[in-house]
Amino acid sequence: MAVALKGLAWDHRRCWGPLDASIAAYTAARPGLSIVWDRRSLYEFGEGNLADAIRAYDLIVFDHPFVGEIARDGMMVPFDAYLSDADRRMFEAESVGKSWQSYQAAGKQWALPIDAAAQVAAYRPDILAGYVDAPPLTHAAVVDLGRRLRADGRWLGLPLVPTDAMCLVLTGAALAGHPIGSDPDRFLDNDVLAGVIERLREIAVLAHPKSWEWNPIRCYEHMVSQDDVAYVPFAFGYVNYASRSDGAWLRFADIPATPPNGSLLGGAGIGVSALSAHRDEAIAYAIHLCGREFQRTEYVRAGGQPGMLSAWTDAAANKATRNFFADTLATLRGAYLRETYPGFVAFFREGAPKAAAAIRGDLSPADFAAWLNRKHAESRPLVALERSYA
Repeated sequence: MAVALKGLAWDHRRCWGPLDASIAAYTAARPGLSIVWDRRSLYEFGEGNLADAIRAYDLIVFDHPFVGEIARDGMMVPFDAYLSDADRRMFEAESVGKSWQSYQAAGKQWALPIDAAAQVAAYRPDILAGYVDAPPLTHAAVVDLGRRLRADGRWLGLPLVPTDAMCLVLTGAALAGHPIGSDPDRFLDNDVLAGVIERLREIAVLAHPKSWEWNPIRCYEHMVSQDDVAYVPFAFGYVNYASRSDGAWLRFADIPATPPNGSLLGGAGIGVSALSAHRDEAIAYAIHLCGREFQRTEYVRAGGQPGMLSAWTDAAANKATRNFFADTLATLRGAYLRETYPGFVAFFREGAPKAAAAIRGDLSPADFAAWLNRKHAESRPLVALERSYA
């Protein structure tokens, strides 16, 4: 019987490149199977509606903060029954930082980590070499570099669209020793948030004016097409800009912190819709995509940013990407896993414009803190429900 699998990716080569590249060889070995991947925007990937996706697709690549809602509503098929003890031990050992853990809720594994990412630093090595011998390691060094760049008519970069502004606040809190979720009764202390916003403002005033329109992709596209942005201290890494073969390219590094712990964990998981009529075939394909061999070879060659640790430490993968994986692995290993309780995505979505306004100076840190803490308190019943699953 013919089986047609339909998947939903997000629209960047880092995601769809290896998925599209996998189809020919995988289906050739399985007569009667066909696979098609559709694409959605990066915003929809991170803040969209999963309910529509699970009705239309067998496989969905999604952002881990959705996992609480997935578990609550049973939207996807848990992988647990399809993984042997050896499989589970392998995935746990192969986790890049907390990537494997990030797709767990209610005691079940709702996705496999197909892609790993966190906010890292990025720079144009040909430009940065004119200012410093190595990327900055502290906030003060970032500010000093920014001032030197401005004196030459150049800039720092910092993705500051609302989504990334909120991510910067979460990273800043973790770097300050107050990761979100450590206090169940409070999102962030007023003084801590004020310090986070102050440090972000110090960088933002030295960042390119278009930073307020940039997500990481737009930031990196500008950096490889123009010569006026030398360094970005915090932005989700994209291996594709390190492996460019034409024109300018970027080098990536750990965040400016010693040790580089507290960067917000990103990445992507692949899950199977609970409504899929072909769940066994979809599960098998997902496991193939996340397997060691495919991840460190074809996945990287097709522009992917793998979720397997052995791919991040693979010599050939690093040679092909100008050491992208090795140069940022410490940051990934120390990355902060944000909360994933049901309702967190909606809370994040509502708070994102306020984070951007606070960094811009249009909203006081005190007012922002009051809003965050009030909304956090309102979400506590949902947090309690999520904890009751365990």
